[in-house]
Amino acid sequence: MCKLKIMSAVSCLILLTVFFPAGARADAYDKRTIITVNEPFEIPGMVLPAGKYVLQLMHLMGDRNVVQIFNEQEDHLYATLLATPSYRMDPTNKTEITFGERAENAPPAIRAWFYPGDQYGEEFVYPKPQALEITKRVN
Repeated sequence: MCKLKIMSAVSCLILLTVFFPAGARADAYDKRTIITVNEPFEIPGMVLPAGKYVLQLMHLMGDRNVVQIFNEQEDHLYATLLATPSYRMDPTNKTEITFGERAENAPPAIRAWFYPGDQYGEEFVYPKPQALEITKRVN
């Protein structure tokens, strides 16, 4: 009888780990990141005011290079952005966001986002007219 209880307990543990493994890695899967920005900044298609934002990868089965930007409460989606993979030699243990050069009095344009510990990040793709405008501003 004791062996039957032990076998039942072991079977339940195995089933739990087989059917519910993704819950423990939810943040790593979508790379959900909260950022605080103290001045307006540019993203593809718009300029966002200073504040707190949530960046995360969109839940897609195939392409993992679509980034969503929400407000802090995650009840307003500002943008869904196409990105391309970007590589860095030395991953850090914190979120890294890079900005492009900017002209005087122009908001910095976000260029890439790296999740802590990852060598590959997301480089934002700007529409051609906006990319040309940014280029003109910085000569």
